[in-house]
Amino acid sequence: MCGRYAITLPPEAMRQLFGYIEQPNFPPRYNVAPTQPVPIVRAARGERHFGLVRWGFLPGFVKDPKTFPLIINARAEGIEAKPSFRAAIRRRRCLFIADGWYEWRRATDARGKMVKQPFLFRARDRGPLAFAGLWETWSDPQGGEVETGCMITTSANAATIAIHDRMPAILAPSNFDRWLDCSDDRATRVEMLQPAPDDAIEFFEVSPKVNSYKSEGPELQTPVGQASLI
Repeated sequence: MCGRYAITLPPEAMRQLFGYIEQPNFPPRYNVAPTQPVPIVRAARGERHFGLVRWGFLPGFVKDPKTFPLIINARAEGIEAKPSFRAAIRRRRCLFIADGWYEWRRATDARGKMVKQPFLFRARDRGPLAFAGLWETWSDPQGGEVETGCMITTSANAATIAIHDRMPAILAPSNFDRWLDCSDDRATRVEMLQPAPDDAIEFFEVSPKVNSYKSEGPELQTPVGQASLI
């Protein structure tokens, strides 16, 4: 499960890849956490648009968000049949803007204590990543609206499974338009939700500082063992 990710490349580099018409200027974020506002890309009238949603998907049928589980990821397997996502997978698909994500591996330290080791995953070429996602507008009883979203995960590839058995469904630029085009609600495009090629992603252990959602900064992405050299 992808529970933290990063958006650190310059805004213009992201805009060049994703092709949205807006020109937002946003700071680097090295430790994006659930419930925070996150950038997505969606399509309308033949153009791509930049938007912000709360990372935590709320289906329209939810009455009280406080009693509903926080949905930050949706499993690709069987997603079309799940009530929470059945409408969004057909009509409200999006791309999450990213350039890395974190996963944790359980291990035993020298004292025999169980610890969680964080690892950073990123494109081997250090470029942006597009995670397949869904968005939904949730309305409260008073008429207020909140736009929410979740990313879609798939099984890990042969390399990343060494750390975790899931990974975000990463889409190639050639598939952006097909994924975002919701004009034909019978075509859900789920065949694109596949693991990334084994050689496309690199990963390495990073500082446990990333475990706290309050931590921020480029030092969170320094490989363990190199921090003392910087």
